[in-house]
Amino acid sequence: MHTSVFSVSVCQYEMSFLSASFVQIRFDDIQFYENCGGGSFGSVYRARWVPQDKEVAVKKLLKIDKEAEILSVLSHKNIIQFYGAVLEAPNYAIVTEYASGGSLYEYLSSPDSEEMDMGQVMTWALDIAKGIHYLHAEAPVKVIHRDLKSRNGNVNNCLTLHQICDFGASKFLSHTTHMSLVGTFPWMAPEVIQSLPVSETCDTYSYGVVLWEMLTREVPFKGFEGLQVAWLVVEKNERPTIPSSCPASFAELMRSCWVAEPKRNQFQQQEGRFESVCGEGTWQRCEIDATLERLKRLERELTCKEQELDERERRLRAWENRLLERSKSCTPVRII
Repeated sequence: MHTSVFSVSVCQYEMSFLSASFVQIRFDDIQFYENCGGGSFGSVYRARWVPQDKEVAVKKLLKIDKEAEILSVLSHKNIIQFYGAVLEAPNYAIVTEYASGGSLYEYLSSPDSEEMDMGQVMTWALDIAKGIHYLHAEAPVKVIHRDLKSRNGNVNNCLTLHQICDFGASKFLSHTTHMSLVGTFPWMAPEVIQSLPVSETCDTYSYGVVLWEMLTREVPFKGFEGLQVAWLVVEKNERPTIPSSCPASFAELMRSCWVAEPKRNQFQQQEGRFESVCGEGTWQRCEIDATLERLKRLERELTCKEQELDERERRLRAWENRLLERSKSCTPVRII
């Protein structure tokens, strides 16, 4: 009992310490431009912070939550820079630097990505790894991102720097080990999908999927619904297909990211692998298409099994109804 009370007090003290001052920005000081899309829990706009004459990204929120608190204690070149927050109801918002190059996902989906070589992949892989290593090992409080994916990574105009953004799903690790189901299924570790206790290695798993995205310029588990992906990952132990032409060291790096807990490596252990991943390569997409078709077959098998169970249940109900009708129609025998 006493230990529990003490732990709660420590957490409250930490939260009070971490929420200390970040810049409060007036809503009227922001000039909004176009909508850049949606982040987790809010819409993101390109805007100008007028008093500072600075181009910024503004994420509108229903309320100010942990994201502002987390961003306020982070400072690293591979983490999006936090400028402040708007605390004027109902115009709550988080203000960060604006990434003129757009998201990694947008770049990978564009024709420009056809020119991307293994050197560029390696550069961004290292940038992302440095950012995650900072969150896990160097930040004032250890942070689990929980929603790493190409949409939550920004690149600059020169394509020379990658930054992790969108901390709407993130948590301070010291506050909880049981996580709610937040994130996007194709990037989520099996233990997160199952709402099991997690550690920072759930980000390691997601990192492996982002590497796969950069390698293939494809969407993981394309064409599958979220719950179908969850079933394939958890029940069938499926992972994105690694093309055979992928450099061996890079392929091994991705596989090591996707192993089941507790064997999955932390980032401190992963960083030693990066230097061996270099050179250029072209990657076959036919293998990815073949695997997607195989997963489709698995999904069809699952659908057939569900239909069989539904049919058995329908027949059972019909049989029960016939018995009930028969019992009602039977005339009791009178004994004289």
